[in-house]
Amino acid sequence: MEQPFRDYSENGTMSMDGLLKFLSKVQGQNNAKEDDAEVIFNSLKHLNIFPRKGLNLEAFYRYLLGDLNTPLSPRVHQDMTAPLAHYFMYTGHNSYLTGNQFSSKSSVRPIKKALQNGVRVIELDLWPARNIKSVVLHGGNNDVEVRHGGTLTTSVKLLKCLRAIKEFAFQVSEYPVVITFEDHLTADLQEKVAKMVTKTFGGMLYRPEIDGLEKLSPESLKKKILISTKPPREYLETQNSNSPHKSEKTSEEQGDDERLRSSRTNLFSCSIMCFANQDQIDEGEQLQEEDEEMKIPEYRDLIAIPAGKPKGGLEEWLRMDAKQVRRLSLCEQELEEATITYGKDIVRITKNHLLRVYPKGSRLDSSNYDPFVGWKHGTQMVAFNMQGYGKHLWIMQGMFRANGGCGYVKKPDFLLREKDDFDPSVPLPVYKILKVKIYSGEGWHLDFHHTHFDQCSPPDFLVKVGVAGVHASKARRTKIVRNSWLPEWNEEFKFEVAGPELSVLRIEVIDFDKYSKHDDFGGQTCLPISELRNGIRAVPLHDRGGVKYKSARLLVRFDLKDPQDCSE
Repeated sequence: MEQPFRDYSENGTMSMDGLLKFLSKVQGQNNAKEDDAEVIFNSLKHLNIFPRKGLNLEAFYRYLLGDLNTPLSPRVHQDMTAPLAHYFMYTGHNSYLTGNQFSSKSSVRPIKKALQNGVRVIELDLWPARNIKSVVLHGGNNDVEVRHGGTLTTSVKLLKCLRAIKEFAFQVSEYPVVITFEDHLTADLQEKVAKMVTKTFGGMLYRPEIDGLEKLSPESLKKKILISTKPPREYLETQNSNSPHKSEKTSEEQGDDERLRSSRTNLFSCSIMCFANQDQIDEGEQLQEEDEEMKIPEYRDLIAIPAGKPKGGLEEWLRMDAKQVRRLSLCEQELEEATITYGKDIVRITKNHLLRVYPKGSRLDSSNYDPFVGWKHGTQMVAFNMQGYGKHLWIMQGMFRANGGCGYVKKPDFLLREKDDFDPSVPLPVYKILKVKIYSGEGWHLDFHHTHFDQCSPPDFLVKVGVAGVHASKARRTKIVRNSWLPEWNEEFKFEVAGPELSVLRIEVIDFDKYSKHDDFGGQTCLPISELRNGIRAVPLHDRGGVKYKSARLLVRFDLKDPQDCSE
């Protein structure tokens, strides 16, 4: 870092004027003003290394690695007034699970964590409670719980989930939260849910208007909570033995019904062995007894975004007009199969309607899939297991670091053009050339124990850099810097980027171990390429779950340009 400092300093000191020139020429901040330089100066004054006349080399280095010098803008800067369907939405799958999809616990903790990380779509699976006390007190199953049906996962009360959402919904982002209900309830329990939702959220709840959502935007829905689920009529029709649509029920739905009947039978058979204390009535039952005169709104009237598959299947859904925004859900396999034949049609329909894609049922370990398949077809809700790990989750987290981390990212223009439909099967042209220079890193000695990487010596760090996106590039590696907690690499890589709006830069630090088949993990991050700020930036690193380390970070220079502006 000595050369950039020397270029804009005199006699070992960088004045305010010199800092402004550095911000403009190197950092690409052409509109930098004295106020911007003053903020940087003030952020360093608490350090003993700060001289009165300006920055010395060490103070300049502290600025470069400080929190003010991030590679992304911390502010919401995209147009937030377009229809809701024009945005990718940070979406969770089975948001209440703490671990795997088969036997983990259900809790409000992962819901809180997701919202604190900017997730805007929370999924709750609603089932009649397996609560013997409810049977004894009310002569039937009179409570609602959240759980992953047909598995060994535990349950959590719906009311606790709703209260957690209310508390944490808008702590990180003011933009709307959508709750998707996977509903396995009877009509009487749906009525109870309607009252529970209304009482919990009050004025925060968006109540559907006559005109629907086709013109409403994230901006107009700030601090609102929207409910999305199948209208209750579908449940009632499929329960009617004389219904003409009975044969249309899927094998999965038939299995759900069988599990529901089985759980009710078990509850009644065990109820004679249980005794309930009236003072131990749970929160949900207390809620039902309060405000009995309050008008209970119809369950249907709470549904802001109706969900479900049309009777004609995917082909019928693709023929819907732009009126009355609806949501369709497909598993990852269904989407992949549909894109083979209907790729352009899916792009066209997602200009107005919402599509949600979720992990296939065999992902019991809470792993995830390639999100770019959904994104390049305009899918707004690419639902992920936020409690999992791995590169696909890192990519998801990186994508939604864009736009100030508010949980909504505007789709690229080529997915929204009215006159022609983007063909996802046609490779995108190279839009940008990205140069990435890895200078150095620091902070691991503060975040890790001194024997974490090696019992006898400092780590041997290297950095892997690559582009993930609709057209990914192979990762490159720096040299190995041996036995150092303060490695310096000074290596530059160049990438051709097709569709930067649908691409992220992947950076991973590993400790090379020549005596083992597995290298040690030293941190990672993913950054949305279209939003990278040019210049020398401090890049914070995160753990495997996406939690930012307190100190570990890299010093990296980014240079993102149009191909015609690049010269060798």
